[in-house]
This record gives sequence, structure tokens and C-alpha cells, in this order.
Amino acid sequence: MRLDHVVIAVSDFERSNAFYRDVLGAEVVEVDGRVAYRIGGQQLNVHGPGVRPAMVARIAVVPGNSDLCFEWDGAIAGAVAHLGAHGVPVEMGPMTRVGAKGRGTSVYFRDPDGTLLELISYAS
Repeated sequence: MRLDHVVIAVSDFERSNAFYRDVLGAEVVEVDGRVAYRIGGQQLNVHGPGVRPAMVARIAVVPGNSDLCFEWDGAIAGAVAHLGAHGVPVEMGPMTRVGAKGRGTSVYFRDPDGTLLELISYAS
């Protein structure tokens, strides 16, 4: 078994599309009138203004309530520099965290809707 996709909610498609494309290198795709971000072989399905997703849980997903981690290839200092080059402040870190591959070094930051994002590096 492996993760297929995650759903995030955004308040402004254009702003979020630019952030995920420019900062995280996502491919922004539209399928059947819905937006998704493809990053590293994984997919983030995007709900936002004008999208009426079918309820699959009692509490709806709203902007800013997710926590997503992406693996960074290379040293975490490169991730910090990359975020800085895009004007994205680091909220926490670098710090040691445990991810899918064991111990790594992470930094935390926010997308334009306040969703907590993490970049983890397993580089020695």
C-alpha cells in the first residue's frame, strides 16, 4: 500500500497555483474542471472557491488546516535558501524529525492559506 493523494483546501486558486508551482515545483493540472498539483509522483487534489466537493467526512477540509511534508533532495540548507529566494519565511527549524525514511532534518513554513508545510532532508 502507498499514499495516492492528499486533499488541500485553498482560498485563491491563482495565488496557490503560483506558490505550489514556483516554490515546490508542482505541475498544476486540471482534470474535469478540478485542479491538482503533482509533485514527485504524488498528487495534491485542490478544493477551493467554486468547488463543491462531495462530503467524505463529518468535518470539511478548510484552508490552512493541513500539515504536509515533502522530501527535499540535498542538504536542508539548500531548502532554506530556496524558500528565502521565494520570500517564504521558515517558521521552525532546521530540526531533527522522523519521516518515512527515518531521521532527517526538517524546516517548516506556510503556504498562502496558512497550511503548514514541511521539507525534510535525509542527506547526511
